[in-house]
Amino acid sequence: MTPGAAGGRLAGMRWQLCPALVALTLLVACGGSPGVEVAAARGDRVFLPDHEGPVPVVVLVPGGGWSTADPTGLVPLAEALAEAGNVAVTTTYRTAGTQTYYPVPVADVLCAAASAVSRAADAGHEGGPLVLVGHSAGAQLAVLAALRPDVHAGECEHPAVVPDAVVGLAGAYDVRALERISRDLFGSSPEQDPGAWREGDVGTWAAERPEVPVLLVHGDLDDVVPPSMSRRLHDQLRSGGHPVELVSLPGVDHLDVFEADVVGPTLLEWVERLPDVLAEGS
Repeated sequence: MTPGAAGGRLAGMRWQLCPALVALTLLVACGGSPGVEVAAARGDRVFLPDHEGPVPVVVLVPGGGWSTADPTGLVPLAEALAEAGNVAVTTTYRTAGTQTYYPVPVADVLCAAASAVSRAADAGHEGGPLVLVGHSAGAQLAVLAALRPDVHAGECEHPAVVPDAVVGLAGAYDVRALERISRDLFGSSPEQDPGAWREGDVGTWAAERPEVPVLLVHGDLDDVVPPSMSRRLHDQLRSGGHPVELVSLPGVDHLDVFEADVVGPTLLEWVERLPDVLAEGS
């Protein structure tokens, strides 16, 4: 796919609402509470390995420019993760499409993670590491959730969890550089709410929870979110003490980067090494 085609696909997908997001919209419009009802509308899908025991629980967080969050495209990657022996969960979160703004989307990601851990335990997979994997805007939310879960926790029907590791795929980390679309995250300009824009900038928290391993993946043909954003965050996280890896995928654009056959081998190898990495940092 050419870079121009990727931008066209992204623009087309930007306004598509999956059934779970339609349900979220109806809940908000009707005054639904942000706890149990929203979680039920989220429509998470759980993909299980064919054996029991503690395994990584991987929560896949979609992009969508903070205006939509359709998880459908992440299903093949979730299937690949489960086939390799992990629990994988696709989820969504509230966005500007439901008149919801920071920090609520981050809290929704953390609640989805808590739900994933609970459902994994019910299926006999208790005790494995919790990994957040986000794409584009979802990567930005996933990193915020992993670095400062205490700041971004919200109302949730499940006991709170703390992510053990995080993966960003073509992450839209620099909200000020992407100010036009980042207004869909904050519902304001930087001048109107500078505190929120500071707290919602992942660089603000780069030195928090330095024990958390981070994998950043970006395609070198990405013309939607520049690869320099991943390089910059890599340097910030490394300076903050995190074990962080940066992988550039040649010939890959913004949407190709989350395809199972593109990022799958890199992600699976990193997740397989994760228990050893976590043990070294403990």
